[in-house]
Amino acid sequence: MAGMSLLNIALAVLGVTHLLRAESALTSSSSAAGLASPTVKSTAGSGLASVVAGSSKPTRISDKAYFDDISPRNVTAIVGQTAILRCRVKHPGARTISWIRKRDLHILTSAIFTYTGDARFTVSHPESSDDWDLKIEYVQPRDAGIYECQVNTDPKINLAILLNVEAAQAKITGPEDVYVKKGSTISLTCTINVHSTPPSSVSWHHGVAVVDFDSPSVHHRGGVSLETEKTETGTTSKLLVTQARLSDSGNYTCIPSNANPASVMVHVLNGEHPAAMQHGGSCGVTPTLLLATMTLLVANLLR
Repeated sequence: MAGMSLLNIALAVLGVTHLLRAESALTSSSSAAGLASPTVKSTAGSGLASVVAGSSKPTRISDKAYFDDISPRNVTAIVGQTAILRCRVKHPGARTISWIRKRDLHILTSAIFTYTGDARFTVSHPESSDDWDLKIEYVQPRDAGIYECQVNTDPKINLAILLNVEAAQAKITGPEDVYVKKGSTISLTCTINVHSTPPSSVSWHHGVAVVDFDSPSVHHRGGVSLETEKTETGTTSKLLVTQARLSDSGNYTCIPSNANPASVMVHVLNGEHPAAMQHGGSCGVTPTLLLATMTLLVANLLR
């Protein structure tokens, strides 16, 4: 019996030794194959645990917010029109985009909300877009200045845009004094810098009277015509007076319905002073002034 017990103990020891060797061999084989033992890793802040087998990828860091700076930093608007200051933010995440008026550091908008009592200011942000545009309706001269689009990153980033405000103004191209020969055509071109809302009408005045395009005397001599063209850059009105007469001389004024007027002086000449016609009047006026100055000097010397 004692011999049997010793035999059983010996067999048990040999079995355990075999199992340990087998486990050691398995472990060495796994290491050689590049396999890792399962580990338990807790997710920070979640209170949960996850089992990660093999090598894990590093946690992804949020993309850094930045301005997609493709819009002009210098914007010009016309009084009474709408100005749009554009701001495009890439990868904003949960950050807040705001618009600040630089001169008084007044917060105009934050996210999609307006923080000013001036209802002319709103932010335009189409859903799921990167655009956060500041919209200013009925622009006034006092609105001119620097505006900042800001993102509350750490540190904060901002995009400054300068808004220039101009008055709605008509302009007659060419010199202030126009010289034409009798019998030729008077051609005056008036441009208006309002493009978002073109003028509903453009009238021309000769002196204090409105130019009459339907007058029988006008049609008898060949006519007076008006061509008005509206484009993206503004409105152009062209006045043509054919077979110019001496009586057509005088002040001509272009008056748009929504802009300040512009004037020019027309001189119809009876063949004299050809140099004045070529140089817009500078050569015709200067000799006259020079002659008057010389006459005054001679008179003073003879006294």
